[in-house]
Amino acid sequence: MPSVAQAADRAYDYVVVATKAIPEITRTPTLLSPLLSQPYVQTHAQPTYVLMQNGLNVEKDLYESVKSLRQDPKIISTTIWIGTNMFDSNVVEHNHFDRISVGIYRPNDFTTTQNSESEASLLADFGDVLKEGGSEVTIVPEIQRIKFAKNFWNVAFSAVSALTRHPLTAIFRLPKPPADSDADVPPSVTQARLIEENTVPVLHLILKELLAVGHALGFPADETGLPPRLVEDVIRNTGRLHSVPESRHRASMLADVENGRPIEVEPIFGEVVRMARDKGVDTPRIELLTRAMPILCNWEDPDAFEISR
Repeated sequence: MPSVAQAADRAYDYVVVATKAIPEITRTPTLLSPLLSQPYVQTHAQPTYVLMQNGLNVEKDLYESVKSLRQDPKIISTTIWIGTNMFDSNVVEHNHFDRISVGIYRPNDFTTTQNSESEASLLADFGDVLKEGGSEVTIVPEIQRIKFAKNFWNVAFSAVSALTRHPLTAIFRLPKPPADSDADVPPSVTQARLIEENTVPVLHLILKELLAVGHALGFPADETGLPPRLVEDVIRNTGRLHSVPESRHRASMLADVENGRPIEVEPIFGEVVRMARDKGVDTPRIELLTRAMPILCNWEDPDAFEISR
């Protein structure tokens, strides 16, 4: 179907939304408005909506819209780890992994840790669909802590990659000194230590700010929630993937900036800041990123400007 409006002629079990969540450009209820219209509601039951989107609280807007129709919202939220790169409009490279966690969205509830019988049945049914396609599926009783943990990577590594216009190999695959001791040492080698001394420690501090916010929200500091080791795990696992010679991965946010596409500032960064303020947690580094990232959306070709000399 070329449009949601043209697809709104029948009932659906599931409606999957796999767009980037950028509410300042398009709200999810606006995208799905034909399915939320009175004519549709009067004719068909509301489907289960599945949101495959990065960021936090991306479900809230849609949940409230369905609720306003006097319907019982059913929203499956997800966390996706998928190693892909798009090299052309029809060329996608799939590499190391395709993992997805699925859980029921419960607004403002971060502590319910058991699915009801109906919730478990719904998640199992949709999970089976994904498994048929080859995905590694994990059904979880509380999805928000999983999404919050995924956001660690996006806040720290997507931001640094996009702001510096460099893939993460620039952090984790440092240049080696020339084998010939008499050869000139390039600046990239002599300055590589500054990344280890300055950049990596800042990444640690950003992740620790996120950990503090998560614990303030009620996610336990153990294996059922956000264990303190998560900070080191995220950095170590990211380093392992991006230090190997064959690594070609580019963070999707970097690819968006390079191609002049909008980026997910509000759900990835802004929502963390709002949650932190609500809980009285200081996040100065994340606030700085939140204020810096919109600049990337205002990028223009430097060749279009006349440079005074």
